[in-house]
Amino acid sequence: MTATSVSPDARRIWLAARAPLAIVALIVAGGIVAALAKGGSQGGALDPRSAAPDGSRALANLLDEHGVQVELVQTAAAAEDELASGDATLLLTTPGLLEPADARRISANAAEVVVLAPEQDTVQVLAPGTEVAGHPDEQLRNPGCDWAPAAAAGEASAGGVGYRAEGKASTAQQCYPTDDGAALLHVTGDRAPVTLLGTATPLTNAALATEGNAALAMRLLGTHERLVFYIPSPGDPSLRQGDQSLAELLPVGWKFGLIQLAIAAVCFALWRARRLGPVVSEPLPVVVRAAETTEGRARLYLKAGAADHAAEALRAAARSRIATRLGLTADAEPDAVVVAAAARTGRAQPDVGQLLYGPAPTDDDALVRIADALDRLENEVRTP
Repeated sequence: MTATSVSPDARRIWLAARAPLAIVALIVAGGIVAALAKGGSQGGALDPRSAAPDGSRALANLLDEHGVQVELVQTAAAAEDELASGDATLLLTTPGLLEPADARRISANAAEVVVLAPEQDTVQVLAPGTEVAGHPDEQLRNPGCDWAPAAAAGEASAGGVGYRAEGKASTAQQCYPTDDGAALLHVTGDRAPVTLLGTATPLTNAALATEGNAALAMRLLGTHERLVFYIPSPGDPSLRQGDQSLAELLPVGWKFGLIQLAIAAVCFALWRARRLGPVVSEPLPVVVRAAETTEGRARLYLKAGAADHAAEALRAAARSRIATRLGLTADAEPDAVVVAAAARTGRAQPDVGQLLYGPAPTDDDALVRIADALDRLENEVRTP
């Protein structure tokens, strides 16, 4: 009789795993294609390493060609370290993520500060006497002022946030005027000069070559030997608490990847669910009685000359029945079974141990003797 293994072989494993592996390979291939499609760019919006339309790699390369060293920092502490030596321009790309006091502290040692689209709380700290006047549409606008950097740049993309200077700051340079304030405002005072720019569009790769955007960006950011490009990362401890959720801080690529994984998980669950269904009952081709099964197994032992295996099967069954009769568990220790059985039957413990746990028989006659002795022992345990 040939034994049939129920363990999965290599073919079964491959058939079960090929669909999940195909899904994983598809996701990996999609990620590689997406990475290649991005052209090796890094970072997100306004990142000087990014070649995406909303990145700033073109501006960073242009500044580098004109001798300006661009230093990208992603924490407030790193920005302060870079500005400690002075003679550097600080670019705050997302001031809304910072507490106003932190923005003021970071800019304390900068030679010049450029802030992109700050709102009122940040404006009050960095440019006192200045207020947010409105939110004009972004479009090409004329400078409308005599401030040299804007006048030299000429028409450029402006809008987003408009500012108005009053009181002591009324002498500030207000350029690119709109009905909702100036889209660019330059303030000088006791501290380093601060330029409020209502939109980041002139700094992006997509718009840098439009009209005077490049000239305006170069004159705002290229006045010193170094430019500290501060783009806060999600792990920056200086970020405002509770202003933005984790989902808002995650890069777009991460969100896209999570959506892909969720879709893949749903597809995988639906694919696996197709294998489930109602239980199908199937009548057995023949009913084999227990006695016939036992007799057939005994003949197999006889044919194989496996007296030792047969004896162990008899002893194991006898031990289980005796232990149950004596109130012991099926996996009781041999010593406990022997002591309890000897106490019940009055036999010597060595004799009981030899019968239940002794050596295997060497022939069929010895096997028959062990079977008879086990039967007698069980009878004595049942009827002490």
